[in-house]
Amino acid sequence: MKLTKLFKEFFESEKSTGILLIGCTIISLLLANSAISPDYTEIWETQFASHSIEYWINDGLMAIFFLLIGLELKREVFIGELSKVKNAMLPIFAALGGILIPATIYTFFNYGTPEQSGSGIPMATDIAFALGILSILGKRVPNGLKVFLAALAIIDDLGAIIIIAVFYTETLMFSNLMYAIGIFVLLLALNRLKVRNLLIYLIGGVIMWYFMLVSGVHATVAGVLLAFTIPFGNGDENSISYRLQHFLHHPVNFIILPVFALANTAIVLSGDLGDILSHNYSIGILTGLVVGKPLGIFFGTFIAFKLGLGKLPTQVNWTHIFGVGLLGGIGFTMSIFIALLAFDNATIINNAKLVILISSLIAGSLGYLILHLSLRDHKKQAIKA
Repeated sequence: MKLTKLFKEFFESEKSTGILLIGCTIISLLLANSAISPDYTEIWETQFASHSIEYWINDGLMAIFFLLIGLELKREVFIGELSKVKNAMLPIFAALGGILIPATIYTFFNYGTPEQSGSGIPMATDIAFALGILSILGKRVPNGLKVFLAALAIIDDLGAIIIIAVFYTETLMFSNLMYAIGIFVLLLALNRLKVRNLLIYLIGGVIMWYFMLVSGVHATVAGVLLAFTIPFGNGDENSISYRLQHFLHHPVNFIILPVFALANTAIVLSGDLGDILSHNYSIGILTGLVVGKPLGIFFGTFIAFKLGLGKLPTQVNWTHIFGVGLLGGIGFTMSIFIALLAFDNATIINNAKLVILISSLIAGSLGYLILHLSLRDHKKQAIKA
């Protein structure tokens, strides 16, 4: 399978981003539990325009992250892996399985409790970490497996965005939402009229983000909507969509996501770890990500395969699919993001973040180990043949 130039750039950037996010997380945890902890945590609580710096990172900067996700999804749908129904069915079913089974597991442990709202936490996959770990395995990884995981993670992110928009909107200001939708429709009309000035779309996107923010729907949804209004053309290097996606890769991967990691992993470790892990919401997150996610992805793929809706990519076997499923259990960025929306209690949020980190570490380590062993054996068999 031949990979496009933009996909290669995307895949390679995720490797560096994954390593950088690990470093930022370690640094943030160390600082939050050091002698300068009060000063460090106060940085993120500093007020600006009536909200904390952490708030503006999560509701402002992350909208740009979701704009990039939207552009990547749009490219996949128009000319990428998701443009052909036969190719798209496996990652679509895999993503659905990876959303439904973890949510079911979490709900099983938390049904009827105040923490039931956290069922969206184990649904999410951190695309940077997942692809980053896969890229560490090097040239042994079949191109088909790279594309499968990328498509799966992008669809997974789309699912998370829909869940955020539908289930994590507490109060809705209908008039402001209508203004946001009106701007979205206007930008779509400008696209149809072949307006190619990117600045017009970006200004419109900022206004749409504002009205989305004050409507009660999470403002990051505006980033995805904006992506689908930006002219795609034929998707070549001269298209507006391509140039914007190319431009955003580095700022998002090397500034926005690391800053998000620093702000949201400033977790002060207190209390007994065993006690933290014994809470039902902790058990739901841990089992959802480490058990539910790989099982959901594996069985979702298997069902699509058995129904004749798609076939495994070249040189990819079922062990590889299970290993990728475990990498899908690396929730990190998206899981933490949903935890911030799901819970109000600061202690529960901190505990949830810690469990997400532990779960992601376990899932990522197991996924790497299984893929390392299976790809090594697969390579030996290929050499013998």
